[in-house]
Amino acid sequence: MTLFRLDASILPTTSASRELGDLVEAEWAAAHPSAPVRRRDLADEPVPATAWRDAVLGGFAPEAERTPAQSAALALARTFADELMSADALLFTVPLYNYGVSQHFKTWFDLAYTVPGIDPQGTELRGKPATLVTVLGGNYAEGSPKEGWDHSTAWLRRVLEDVWGLDLRIVHRPFTLVGVNPALDAFTETAAEFKRTAESAAVRSGREIAARVA
Repeated sequence: MTLFRLDASILPTTSASRELGDLVEAEWAAAHPSAPVRRRDLADEPVPATAWRDAVLGGFAPEAERTPAQSAALALARTFADELMSADALLFTVPLYNYGVSQHFKTWFDLAYTVPGIDPQGTELRGKPATLVTVLGGNYAEGSPKEGWDHSTAWLRRVLEDVWGLDLRIVHRPFTLVGVNPALDAFTETAAEFKRTAESAAVRSGREIAARVA
């Protein structure tokens, strides 16, 4: 049994999303102490911005006519897809950046999505247990001054749950910049409650995905 974990935060030592991911992973490890965890850190090894273009164009070209960049991009896409399809459970930690999805995650997804099996024609990932950890510096919930400014979470849910068909759990923590940005000091208690709720959800999610592959 294998857990595949993908992290997208650019701040590994202070990352709220990675911290919650660690809670999910700890529950997996407690249930499956000898099971490996395979990792991909998109901040440490970012996907080149040109890789998706090269993979798409390379896919239209006969193998003998592909450029070195096209061949490399197709090989990288295959690696990404194999990491997903060979794992028994999946964990994604993806923060909100500038009101949108992390560019690191988007380039990774676009490239993986070119591979037969998890491309638009069909998915071999359907029903696989997965957890998405997503964190937001502010609060964009209904009734907040910036309601609707979170353009990441809905997209992430769409591609992971609806496109790939994963059996998805979401751990969601707003207000991670409280305590960092003085303008948000008035929300200290609310932020602390969000943190406690997210931590409980992370533990619960880790137990659930571990149980699914017991």
